[in-house]
Amino acid sequence: MDSEAATAVLNTLDSVRPWQENFYRDLHAHPELSHQERRTAANVAARLRETGCEVHESVGGTGVVGILRHGEGPTVMLRADMDALPVREQTGLPYASTQTTEDGTAVMHACGHDVHVTCLLGAVTLMAQGPETWSGTLVAVFQPAEETADGARGMLEDRLAALVGTADVAMAQHVLPFTAGAVMTRSGPTLSAADSMKITVHGRGAHGSMPQAAVDPVVLAAMIVVRLQTVVAREVAPGDTAVLTVGSIQAGTKSNVIPDHAVLQLNVRTYDENTRTTVLGAIERIVRAECKASGSPQDPEFELFDRYPLTDNDAGVTECVTAAFADFFGDRVGHLPQQSASEDFSDIPAALGTPYTYWGIGGIDPDTYRAAEQAGRVAQDIPVNHSANFAPVLQPTLDTGTQALVVAAMAWLNHDPALSLPEPR
Repeated sequence: MDSEAATAVLNTLDSVRPWQENFYRDLHAHPELSHQERRTAANVAARLRETGCEVHESVGGTGVVGILRHGEGPTVMLRADMDALPVREQTGLPYASTQTTEDGTAVMHACGHDVHVTCLLGAVTLMAQGPETWSGTLVAVFQPAEETADGARGMLEDRLAALVGTADVAMAQHVLPFTAGAVMTRSGPTLSAADSMKITVHGRGAHGSMPQAAVDPVVLAAMIVVRLQTVVAREVAPGDTAVLTVGSIQAGTKSNVIPDHAVLQLNVRTYDENTRTTVLGAIERIVRAECKASGSPQDPEFELFDRYPLTDNDAGVTECVTAAFADFFGDRVGHLPQQSASEDFSDIPAALGTPYTYWGIGGIDPDTYRAAEQAGRVAQDIPVNHSANFAPVLQPTLDTGTQALVVAAMAWLNHDPALSLPEPR
């Protein structure tokens, strides 16, 4: 894959880097929770207008879409997520977030979405400055509410499909706790599907000194938790992957009062629809059986929420992007391990009928990562996404993320007619 066209676009990266780094510091210091990304969206829209983009705001709430058109050719969609998390930052960075919501909840860009936004803005700026090297349409989607799993659907339910039309390919990236400067791709199932579930089980309340008069929902909840641990171990094939976590149990208000109900919240991660169905079905079966065994006076209640689709990278698109990365980045390109985290990005290309790929970039200082690796302490010493200490280094993280988006887009938008688009498969 010839990288000359992408290199030509990236020749002006030095002119973009100063404002890009300032934009990142400001965005990191001013994070906004899902569906509240108003300041972020306004700054993104302003920057896109400076590049000459056709800009559409308030798509699906706070989403922003920027479109660059330059002649005939494919339509390439690049996406970045904008929302932050309810985490109190502990990085010690000079631009660390001190933001809180009205109710005092601390807010932090603990997942790296500030990196994603900044890199995509940089890539759009560079593409706008070098139109002579490419032909087609570039669509930049800045999505809200990834962390609540409904931001992509919200944009689709508004007018995203009409704005994008028929896209030939869709792509996105995520900064991860690997060495900064690294770029990693993977074909097939890459990020897990996720399902969160709230379960309410019912008992009969009584005085703590008279348990014979009660149906204790605390004991019932405990038995459910223990039995759920057998689902992955005994109902999922050894070659398949699933994660089942009970993250919350809430019951009662006082030590000597047996309550009348308990609420469990759990999370399931899978990479296959059959496994997903098996695990969810097993959960309901076990809960109902334990309620019956305990003499629960009424049926349990189930509520599914925060449901993420499987990210299943198209083989042809991934092969093309990987080849372009290898030509540009050389030995900095590696294989992305399957991730148990989840994303709603794929809702967009799935709705549009568009093949897609999703890759990772590293964000950890190379010396820090190398020292942790040599000591066998990567898990202990390297903060991961959603940690209060997650702090990607500015460079080469921003440069790498910007370059990756340009190189990937140019694999399609290079106006050389000798290059043909890969067949999705």
